[in-house]
Amino acid sequence: MTRLAHLRGACYPKLVAVARVTELIASSPDGFREAVEEGVARAARTLRNITGLEVLGKRVKVERGQIVEYRVEMKIIFLLE
Repeated sequence: MTRLAHLRGACYPKLVAVARVTELIASSPDGFREAVEEGVARAARTLRNITGLEVLGKRVKVERGQIVEYRVEMKIIFLLE
């Protein structure tokens, strides 16, 4: 019997999910939305069970007075197996 199976009962009627949060910065030359989508796509290549994200900040890179890159700092939330 696994440890979790042993804990199920009156105090633990259902299995409890445990999530982990990791922070990352993603960028795109096209916009903030595209930067978020790029970050999620990259995270999904190595993380399973992604359930959400939180955008912590937005920045732009400027060269010669023009925006050349949009950057987002975000937290990716995923469930542990």
